[in-house]
Amino acid sequence: MATETMRVLVVEPGKRPVVREMQTGLEPLQAAVGGLIEAVYPFEEPVAIVCNEEGKLLELPLNRALLDENGKVYDIIAGTFLVVGLTEDNFCGLDDTLLEQFQTRFRQPETFVYINGHIKVGAAEAPDRDKVSAKAKNNRRQNMKRSNKNNSVSLRAQRSNPYP
Repeated sequence: MATETMRVLVVEPGKRPVVREMQTGLEPLQAAVGGLIEAVYPFEEPVAIVCNEEGKLLELPLNRALLDENGKVYDIIAGTFLVVGLTEDNFCGLDDTLLEQFQTRFRQPETFVYINGHIKVGAAEAPDRDKVSAKAKNNRRQNMKRSNKNNSVSLRAQRSNPYP
């Protein structure tokens, strides 16, 4: 019997959303959010946000804000969450239109500040994979140069010492 899968949007704190194909069912959803799940239905579209039910109690990192019709924050999702499609009685994968819409909606990671009794939401810088990998390559290159330099000094010392 083939396992059913669904295409979902995974949104981690401080990162851009990622499309993933995952198995349907309770256990895969719990594994994806790291605990018991809670479904939230903040949009008119047939989607749900599936998040960790105890995310705030566990002090998971704040992720994205939910805004009311006036653009005011009414809740903040803590921890990794999924955007999934809805059927009449279950979760399902997202179609291309919903996937694109919610990738755009959650594209920018957010940061939160509490000022004078109000939560302010700001854009957080998402790690740019190209920049990160270029920086990592440069760091590796520098470390290799240092390592080679240290090894060559060590080899010269061994050669000049007649008593190993």
